[in-house]
Amino acid sequence: MGKGRFVKRLNRFVILCLIGSKRVRVHLPNPGRLRELLLPGRTVYLAENRGGKSTDFTAVAVEREGAPVLLHTHLANAVVGRLIEEGRLPGFEGARIVRTEAAFGRSRFDFLLERDGRPFVLEVKSCTLFGNSIAMFPDAVTARGCRHLEELAALADPGTAAGVVFLVHSSRVRYFLPDYHTDLDFARIFLDVKDRLLIKAFSVGWKRDLTLCSDVRELEIPWRLLDRELSDRGVYILVLHITEGRVLDVGGLGRVRFPQGFYLYAGSAKRNLRKRTERHLRRRKTLHWHIDYLRACADATEAIPIRSGDDLEHELATALGGIADWAIPSFGSSDCDCPTHLFGMKTNPLISPAFIDLLQHFRIDRLERMIAEEKT
Repeated sequence: MGKGRFVKRLNRFVILCLIGSKRVRVHLPNPGRLRELLLPGRTVYLAENRGGKSTDFTAVAVEREGAPVLLHTHLANAVVGRLIEEGRLPGFEGARIVRTEAAFGRSRFDFLLERDGRPFVLEVKSCTLFGNSIAMFPDAVTARGCRHLEELAALADPGTAAGVVFLVHSSRVRYFLPDYHTDLDFARIFLDVKDRLLIKAFSVGWKRDLTLCSDVRELEIPWRLLDRELSDRGVYILVLHITEGRVLDVGGLGRVRFPQGFYLYAGSAKRNLRKRTERHLRRRKTLHWHIDYLRACADATEAIPIRSGDDLEHELATALGGIADWAIPSFGSSDCDCPTHLFGMKTNPLISPAFIDLLQHFRIDRLERMIAEEKT
C-alpha cells in the first residue's frame, strides 16, 4: 500500500494525486461528494492497479485528523461480512451468510442471510460523513439509496426480514442520522420505513496500516430529533464565482463593485427551501432580490441547504463574515440588522478547510446540543 497527496478531483471517479513530485491519476471507487475528506494536501492511501486499468492506482482511504477513513465502498461490504461471520456485529450474532449480491426485483442487495431461522435481506451503506460525534448519510443525493430502502421495506413480510447497516468509518462518533440537509427524500423514506426494516449503524476505526480496529460500536439514532427537524425549511449558502471584477446595478443598492473571486450568500426560506435554492441556480428569471442581479452574471457553483426549525440566518451570516476576505455592505440584509449577507473569498471555499469546518458546525455539530437536551 502506497501513499500520495490529494491535488484535485477530476470527475466522480478519478482524482489527481502527487506521489513525490509526480502527478498520477487515481481511481476513486466512491461517488460521494467527500468534500470534508478530499482537501488539497490530504494523505491518500493507494493500491496499485494491475492488468489494463485506465489508472495506475486506486484510492483506498484518506487521512483525516491523523486517522484513515475508508473510501473504497466495496470494501465496506467485506468488512460487514467478516464481522457477521465472526459474530462481532451487534444484532447479527448467530446469523449466517447464505450468499452475496442477492437479486430481488430490480435491485441487488449485498447479503442474503439466515437470521433467527428465516431469510434476512441486508444492504450495507458505507458512511464517511461525520462531525465530532454525529455521522450522516448520504453526502450526495442518492436515488439508488431511496429505491433500496423502499424495496427492502416491500420485501419485509412475516416470512422474510430485511434491513440496512450503515458502516461509519470513524471510532469517535456516537450518533447516526440520515443527512436531511443533502437528501430530504432519502431522510423522509428512512423515517417512514423504520418500523418495517431493521436499521442499524455501527462505527469502526482503522489503523494506519489499514487494519481494522477491534472495537465495533452500535450508534444511537435520535429518532425524535429527526422527526422534528425533517422539514423543507431553514437557511442556505449560495456559492458564486465571478471570473472578472465588474460593477453592477443592484436594485435599490444602486451601482455596486464586485471584485473577482468567489461569493458566499446567506439566505433563508421558512418553507419550500428546495424550490428557493433551485430558483437561485437558474440564471434567467425575474430580478427580485439583490442576489438575483449578481447571479445573472456569475457562475453558480452550488447551493448548500441547512435544514432547521431554528432561525439561523443571522448566525450564519456572522460566521461567513468571519472566514471571508471581504464583504459587500448592505447586500441582502435590508430587512434585518446584519451588515450584509454577501461575502467574498479569493479562492474556492469548497476546498477551504475553514469553510468545510463552518458547514460541519451548522449541519452536524450544532445538533449535539439538541440531542443532549432531548436526553434531559
